[in-house]
Amino acid sequence: MNDTATATAPVGAGEVGLADMRRRIKAILIGSIGNLVEWYDFYAYAAFALYFAKSFFPDGDELAQQLNAAVLFSAGFLARPFGGWLFGYLADRFGRRLSLMLSVLLMCMGSLTIAVTPTYETIGVAAPIILALARIFQGLSLGGEYGASATYLSEMADQKNRGFYSSFQYVTLIGGQLCAIIVLLVLQQFVLSPADLKAWGWRIPFAIGGMLAIFAAVMRSGLHETDSFKASKAKGEKGGSLKKLLVEHPREVLLVIGMTMGGTAAFYTYTTYMQKFLRLSVKLTDIETTMVTAGSLILALILQPIYGAISDHIGRKRLLIGFGLCGTLFTIPLLTALRETHSAFTAFLLIGCAWMIVSGYTSINAVVKAELFPAAVRATGVGLPYALTVSIFGGTAESVALYFKSVGHESWFYYYLTGCICVSLFVYIFMRDTKKTSAIEC
Repeated sequence: MNDTATATAPVGAGEVGLADMRRRIKAILIGSIGNLVEWYDFYAYAAFALYFAKSFFPDGDELAQQLNAAVLFSAGFLARPFGGWLFGYLADRFGRRLSLMLSVLLMCMGSLTIAVTPTYETIGVAAPIILALARIFQGLSLGGEYGASATYLSEMADQKNRGFYSSFQYVTLIGGQLCAIIVLLVLQQFVLSPADLKAWGWRIPFAIGGMLAIFAAVMRSGLHETDSFKASKAKGEKGGSLKKLLVEHPREVLLVIGMTMGGTAAFYTYTTYMQKFLRLSVKLTDIETTMVTAGSLILALILQPIYGAISDHIGRKRLLIGFGLCGTLFTIPLLTALRETHSAFTAFLLIGCAWMIVSGYTSINAVVKAELFPAAVRATGVGLPYALTVSIFGGTAESVALYFKSVGHESWFYYYLTGCICVSLFVYIFMRDTKKTSAIEC
């Protein structure tokens, strides 16, 4: 009898452990798919701006039109801090699942609005105004999505592999932009002529995004709530208090701002701005620009879980310092060499080198922020200061770069980006390693 008990007990424990792992992986996959859809919707604007800018901003040359479109792209980021607070509050007070469902539905509204908005030729100045409102909807949604999804993925992952699993937030984030680029490539090469793409074909990706967002909302309705949130509610804690966040965790809030500054500026340089940089500065053709952009995003996507897994072994801090140090030393040489090349393959290699640096931040920034805060204010603590910093340094990266180019000093942006990364480097050096001091208890 003793032998039987000894033999069966481990099997039962193993089955429970396997079931728990399956539950966590399923939740992470569903949460990640919703994240991918949201970022696809948001990035479709950047991917197709080269084609619809003239429809909303008919005056000026191509650079002026792209600058106007980039300013509206930045407008979406101005709404992100409000989204970070609103959906962070909902996630901390009423649950991560509800916040994730509502954020993707709001993204659906923004995408469908862009898909059906008449052009400037039809309704005049009302066209760019409606476009701006749609971008604000998307900005609110995405501001809430980051904090809620970073919190959800970090809480659903087991402690041993938290860096690996949480890295899938940026896998799907980058995947969303890659999907937008793939849709652009398919439309460019197999479906529409350049004239049709500029006339009306640019509406297609936004219509697709709106429908996908509805699908993602349905999937998220079946998500399991996290153990961390349940434990917080069981203790009687009222989540989402902004006062509690700022009074009890000011250091952590400042850490999120400092560590995000350089990382977000670099990320948006090598994603949203890079497509314009390749087209307007490197002078690649439309197809070359799309192929190089897609190839570099695929590489970035592959790097995220690798770096995340590395952080589970060596800690988060070393990866962040590696990004900060290499970004400070090599950003100017990389961007200078990229501007001077006219080879698509060389451009891909240079951007690939940049991604090997930037992934030290992107792969683990979500889990690092989540590990700073207790469950009752975690989504708000992650989402609000992050969204505020992104709106200042991330969303404006493209506008700043295009402005410097428009006044004949494009290289000034390289120094600006290097300065942002250098500031974050000092934060990384003096912060603690959150893998060793994580506030995530469940």
